Amino acid sequence: MANEQIIASITALVEQLIVDKDKPDYFLVEIKIKPTNNVKVYLDADNGAAISQLVSFNRALYPLLETSGLFPNDDFSLEVSSAGLDEPLKSPRQFKKNIGRKVEVTLLDGATKEGKLLAADEEKLTIEELIGKKKEQKVTDINFSEIKHTHVCIVF
Repeated sequence: MANEQIIASITALVEQLIVDKDKPDYFLVEIKIKPTNNVKVYLDADNGAAISQLVSFNRALYPLLETSGLFPNDDFSLEVSSAGLDEPLKSPRQFKKNIGRKVEVTLLDGATKEGKLLAADEEKLTIEELIGKKKEQKVTDINFSEIKHTHVCIVF
């Protein structure tokens, strides 16, 4: 079975677990499978993902994967975690969660834009950039189709 099919099957299992556990504030960010069958499931939540809840998802998902037949001889390992601050934002829901924070957007052409995330929908995000020495405010819309990756800037 191809990795894309396995990921699609695991996605369905995770999304059903979110419903079954009545955790509508949680959402799937990404699933990665390493060649060693190490399955990494990245979840997030609108108000931050609690470690105890991630452990609960891991404990519930593991037996589902064991009985799914996706990995012959149950030859897999599972990690369920939240996407770290160093990970790029992937879903519109993650962008919405981070409204008000400073972000760095790298465009497909390699250019970067930095500013406060003002808004996000299913197609684009809006940032407020500070331009020039006078730090003039400029509001910029960027379509997700133009973005290579976006990171939240850690401000101290």
